[in-house]
Amino acid sequence: MKPSRWGAWLAVALAVVYFIAPLVATLEFSLRMRRGTYSLDAYREVFADPLFQASFVYSMAMAMLTIVVGALLVVPTAFWVHWKLPRWRPVIEFVTLLPLVIPAIVLVFGYLRLFNSSAWLPLTDTDLGTNTLLVMSYVTLTLPYMYRSVDNGLQVMDIKALTEAAQVLGAGRGVILWRVILPNLRSAILSGAFLTFAIVMGEFTMASLLNRPAFGPYLQLMGANRAYEPAALAILAFALTWACMGLINLLGRRGAATPSPS
Repeated sequence: MKPSRWGAWLAVALAVVYFIAPLVATLEFSLRMRRGTYSLDAYREVFADPLFQASFVYSMAMAMLTIVVGALLVVPTAFWVHWKLPRWRPVIEFVTLLPLVIPAIVLVFGYLRLFNSSAWLPLTDTDLGTNTLLVMSYVTLTLPYMYRSVDNGLQVMDIKALTEAAQVLGAGRGVILWRVILPNLRSAILSGAFLTFAIVMGEFTMASLLNRPAFGPYLQLMGANRAYEPAALAILAFALTWACMGLINLLGRRGAATPSPS
């Protein structure tokens, strides 16, 4: 057992070094903006930049809209498939996994072809229309993560028993979905929401091609023109992603510890 145990610890140590060493090096570089000493000057420059503030707020708003639209699309669809169309589950799963196979640049070019200024619905003619198109693109991009989270949550529930019990009590489909299914899917929806948030905040291709002032293009712009600020932004983006992962874990445990409403 000892050799295998040492081998396991060695693998863990190598993995830690592989993942942590670049992060530590990036952090150390971001603190060296002032010569001869460590400082937070790069972080101060980033937070004081109006473009940073505007792009961050814009991407947060787009992320919130993407989460709402994605949840409204996925939750009823997944519930209906589990309840009434179980034979269609492989087909739906295949469709929801397509955004992982199709490059983002292909998706956004398809949207631009369908909704450009000469199309039947010219969304790109106005800022509101372009923002709507960006949200649609983000919903498509994050669909595999949101659907998989909700689908996993539905698999551990007895959909048929819960639905039939609610129907016996006189509940309609809307009440069943809102009062019975959604409370039991809280942790699954939150997991999909935080994954969606992390993806949207760092997405570059769609926002850039649609010429939107998002956080991803701002990161690329800073990386092309600055030295220390991009390293600070990388640390901030990494911290944001891990904060989302931590919230998923925390809220998931609370959801598991809280009894489901009867």
